[in-house]
Amino acid sequence: MTLLTSVFAAIICSILWYKNEEARKLKVGTLSLMYWGASLMWLIDAIFEYAELGADSFVPSPLDMLNDLYLGLSVVALGLIIWFVIVLVRDPKGVVKSTLFKKN
Repeated sequence: MTLLTSVFAAIICSILWYKNEEARKLKVGTLSLMYWGASLMWLIDAIFEYAELGADSFVPSPLDMLNDLYLGLSVVALGLIIWFVIVLVRDPKGVVKSTLFKKN
């Protein structure tokens, strides 16, 4: 479930980045790369788990699947938080700068 969650997030971000010029300005490509990296990490984890457990790794219990889903959603949320901080620091539209230096 962690692999599927991060792959779906990576695909959605990649499509948004590719189709929308505004998304490119907001560094959605960076978010997409984070999710593709997480997907690669979970794929390597699945390969090593299969090498260790064999076919038993493909028959997880419902509780294990729920835990993996929570972990995958946590990874997606952490990626969004990191991306949000990057957007705030780089401030591509100048919104944060204009708000901080706004004169009354």
